Amino acid sequence: MAAENGQVVIITGAVGNLGNAVTEAFSGARRVLVDRSAQRLAQRYPPLVNAADTLLIGDVNLADEKDVRRIAAMTLERFGRIDALLNTVGGFTGGKPVHEEDLAVWDRMFEINVRTALLSCRAVIPQMIRQGTGAIVNVAARAALAGVGGLGAYCAAKSGVIRLTESIAQELKPHGVRANCVLPGTIDTPQNRKDMPEADFSKWVAPAAIARVMAFLASDAAGAITGAAVPAYGRS
Repeated sequence: MAAENGQVVIITGAVGNLGNAVTEAFSGARRVLVDRSAQRLAQRYPPLVNAADTLLIGDVNLADEKDVRRIAAMTLERFGRIDALLNTVGGFTGGKPVHEEDLAVWDRMFEINVRTALLSCRAVIPQMIRQGTGAIVNVAARAALAGVGGLGAYCAAKSGVIRLTESIAQELKPHGVRANCVLPGTIDTPQNRKDMPEADFSKWVAPAAIARVMAFLASDAAGAITGAAVPAYGRS
């Protein structure tokens, strides 16, 4: 499913493995690419630095409300509307039982997975309501569906992303704005291959496959879908 031509889409975490795949999936759109480092953005997307249909916004902390509101303001100044928000930012840490895991890990998991999605959604929703249209696609995880020993903080945080998405979907139905999320299984990335060298990589899900699901959810073809948590497990 290709992106709708002319859509104005904000892609957070655009330099990451999934963010890069989503950026490619939306090649027909007017893209706002967001990353914590302006230098990394420029290095990853040199042809897009001065492209008329692309806006690169770096040096952004998505856990900072002022930074996130700046993204929305810059997007509106450049393109005049916001059609879709694709949140690919997230992170994983785990390994210890709940009663032994450092509270700093719990805080970090909720900050990078829930707070970043929350603030990004809050920043774009008012404009989408004004337009009477818009699509939000968040990234949760398969691990959000049931608690896993040693992964309590991560499971709880990703579960929070689903509940956040569902709540937004219910609230925005009357305004013509949709919100959905995808639930990847293990993503086939260089880092995951390094961390799990004995695994069967062929069963993992490719970033490009997840990106295609996200592009579909942001498209008019998914106009009847809101509040969904869509599995994207690969063959695992």
